[in-house]
Amino acid sequence: MTPPTRAELISHLVRTGIAGHVDTSRQNNLRHYRRLVQKDPYHQFGLTFSHDWTFSEVLALMNKRCGVVGDEEYVWGIDTIDPDLTVDALEAVADRLALAAERRERILFATGHPNKLQGTYRVWKDALSARGCPVVTAAARGYTYEVTTERPPNRRFVVWRDEIAIVTDGHLARHSHHPFAMRAILGDLSDRGEPWPQLVIADHGFAGAAGEAGVPTLGFADCNDPALFLAEHEGKLLVTVPLDDGYLTEDYAPLRDYVLSRSGLS
Repeated sequence: MTPPTRAELISHLVRTGIAGHVDTSRQNNLRHYRRLVQKDPYHQFGLTFSHDWTFSEVLALMNKRCGVVGDEEYVWGIDTIDPDLTVDALEAVADRLALAAERRERILFATGHPNKLQGTYRVWKDALSARGCPVVTAAARGYTYEVTTERPPNRRFVVWRDEIAIVTDGHLARHSHHPFAMRAILGDLSDRGEPWPQLVIADHGFAGAAGEAGVPTLGFADCNDPALFLAEHEGKLLVTVPLDDGYLTEDYAPLRDYVLSRSGLS
C-alpha cells in the first residue's frame, strides 16, 4: 500500500479522531493533570520530575506539546490534539528509527495498550529486525506484581507476545499504566549481565520507567496522560507522540506506514 502524504495522514487523523477533536473529554484531561500535580503514582508512569509542576504549567505545556485547549476556564466538553504536532512527532520517531537501523541498535518494544498499539509496534519491530537490529525479548518473563488501581483480578504477569512486552492477568492482556514491568525487565537484564536496549519504543509506564532509567525512549501518549510530555520537556524521553491511543490496530495503519516510509524501513 502506498504510504500517505503528510496532508493525507493529517486528514486521516482528524477523520478518525486519533487527533483533532478527540473522544478523551476535557474534564478527564483536567482531572488527570491535577492528579499528576498531586504526585499520584498512577499518573506519573514511574517518572520523577526536576521541576515541581503546577496545574497551570502542566496545562500550558500540554497546549504546546499536545494541542489541548489552553484556556483554564474551559472545563467541560470536547478537547483537542493538534494533528500537526502528532505528525511532527511521528517524523521525529521515523528519523530516530532510521538511525537505529543504521547503527543496528538493540531495540525493545512494550505497550500498556496491547489491544491497540501492539500491532503498530510489531510492524516497526519486524522492519528493524530485518535491518539487523537485535530485539530484546523475554527478560522478566513471568514476573508478577499486584495492583489496586485497576479492575480485578489484581495480579499482573509480564509476558512477551510477538516479541513485545505486555502484562496480562494470567489469561487476558490488560491495559496498564504501571512502571513495574519495565523496571523488572531492566533489572533482569542487569542481573543476567545482558546489555540494556539502546532504544525503547513504548507507552504508559513502560515508557516512563525506561526514560526514568536513562534509556533513550520514544513514547506515545493520549492527551489525558501528561507524564510523558513532561518527561520529554525535561529531557527524559526523546519524543512523545500525542494521539488518542484507544483505537483499533487498523486505524493506526496510515500512521504506521508513514513512519516506515520516512524512516526508509518499508
